[in-house]
Amino acid sequence: MSATDTDTNTDNSDFPGSTLAPTLKGLSDELTALRPRMEEVSRAIHGRPELKFAEFHAVRVLTDWLTEAGFVVETGAGGVDTAFVAVHEGSEPGPYVAVLAEYDALPGVGHGCGHNLIAAGGVAAAIAAVRALPGHAGTIAVIGTPGEEMGGGGKVLLAEAGVFDGVDAAVMFHPADRSATTQHALAAAHLRADFVGVSAHAAKTPWEGRSALAAAQLFLNALDSMRQFMPPTARLHGIVSDGGRAPNVVPSRAAVDFYVRDTTSTATEALVERVRAAARGAALATGTEAAVTETGALYAERRDNNVLAARFGATLRALGVGIAPGGPHEPAGSSDIGNLSQLLPVIHPYVRTAEFGTPSHSDAMRNASATAFAHDRAQVAATGLARVVTDLVTDPEFLAAARAEFEETGEAAEAGEEGETGETEDDEEILEVIEANQSNQANGNGRPYEARHARRASHARTIRPCRS
Repeated sequence: MSATDTDTNTDNSDFPGSTLAPTLKGLSDELTALRPRMEEVSRAIHGRPELKFAEFHAVRVLTDWLTEAGFVVETGAGGVDTAFVAVHEGSEPGPYVAVLAEYDALPGVGHGCGHNLIAAGGVAAAIAAVRALPGHAGTIAVIGTPGEEMGGGGKVLLAEAGVFDGVDAAVMFHPADRSATTQHALAAAHLRADFVGVSAHAAKTPWEGRSALAAAQLFLNALDSMRQFMPPTARLHGIVSDGGRAPNVVPSRAAVDFYVRDTTSTATEALVERVRAAARGAALATGTEAAVTETGALYAERRDNNVLAARFGATLRALGVGIAPGGPHEPAGSSDIGNLSQLLPVIHPYVRTAEFGTPSHSDAMRNASATAFAHDRAQVAATGLARVVTDLVTDPEFLAAARAEFEETGEAAEAGEEGETGETEDDEEILEVIEANQSNQANGNGRPYEARHARRASHARTIRPCRS
């Protein structure tokens, strides 16, 4: 007998046609039962790292598990080979809630961002949710979003292809060296500066050449000179990805791959224009030509949904893991979930899976992402995600509150106002709501959604492109 049979409150005799949310103990027991498979899947992905849009092994491992669990799986979703959508349809119309999985690795590092934990933990959360709620309403899904690293923008591609049309909310977690229910993220432009010169013998007749590498060096020096005159929130960083082929040939081609980041898409785009001018100046000074192009989609700043984040945080605290909102001025990276957060309510909490001070995108984080402690914390995070998912499909008022907060912060962002950050509900009150399963969960009592059993295009939404 599974934990669902003994620990989950699915008696809906008081509310005909409805399904009550499972208890936290019921969800926790389901994750305990799923833990061996979760860790097996995580280690399989960790031991065979794959770069953006080449994650075929990871997709196979994840979708095999989901198929066995009763999900209907579509691979190649949105025309992206290593994307997938796995859905578990409910017994009646209701919300469409998605758990997001990332599974690409970093070149030269492997899973130094812990995406193996994101993927395995996310799938475990979704499976636990449907096992705890076998008669759930609506749709519970896992959406596999490849290519998050290196500006791949997998979520942007899937959104543009309509994969997220009709999704009411999306949730995921991210490994880190500290825990935070919410955390700001920078907007990021992914760019390449190509320089074209004239080749010549570097010793015999160098004056007949025009060095593209010299232009690249001057361009990088110009970026260094700009730093004193940028906002402290901005970041410029990159590598020389092509510096020539032979030391005795004046390089006719050179390239710099780099990122431009700041707190908002607007600020980032403004800084990109200054960077383009620097490239033109370097080309003019060296007698070469320059072209700055985008190598990936602009990653937008992230809008965490505080209502959903509060529920996740309260659940983790109830499980003994300390977590609170992150500070507004803490160092941050960027992710394509920022673009998705402009379209629908999302959460992207961080859960400590490594020793404090372990840097992301490092060998140390890669090693930490395979430890027993990391998998312990991934199990807790998956329980928190399952809590949010099951509450969304059983409590119309919870979904309505998340949607209202999303609309409110969107209006504030358009007006250029600073939105509130952090959790919006008291911990004890949240847990009381979680366990009470109040009568407003009854079917048909103010549900904030249209009937649907599959993905549908109910709202026309667009991803904001980089204007530069």
